[in-house]
Amino acid sequence: MHRSRVGVVLVDVEDSRYDAAEKFWEAVTGRRAEPEPDDEPYATLGSLDGISLALQRTGAGTPARVHLDVESDDVNAETERLVGLGATVTERREGHVILADPAGQPFCVVPVQTGAAFEEHARTWD
Repeated sequence: MHRSRVGVVLVDVEDSRYDAAEKFWEAVTGRRAEPEPDDEPYATLGSLDGISLALQRTGAGTPARVHLDVESDDVNAETERLVGLGATVTERREGHVILADPAGQPFCVVPVQTGAAFEEHARTWD
């Protein structure tokens, strides 16, 4: 048995367009993008009803997109569950897994990142 939930919505932005995107999303949300001190490519724009909105600075050649992070207290079990639903693992990294949904959209399974929001909103799976 494990728990999971969509915990973060990330706006992936190529480095050359990052400053403009950051200003745009700050204006959209009315919040300042705060760099993650221990995780350089990320800046958070706060929480939207328990789901975090963040910017991710990506390398050249990465298309602009929005992707979801599914957080779980058991990354491997959640990955297996999602593969069983039709997702495909595209890359395993230390601590998290990158997958694609059946339409090819990327998303990640990551360890719990949102603390109390995870405790309040996570679903339990067998």
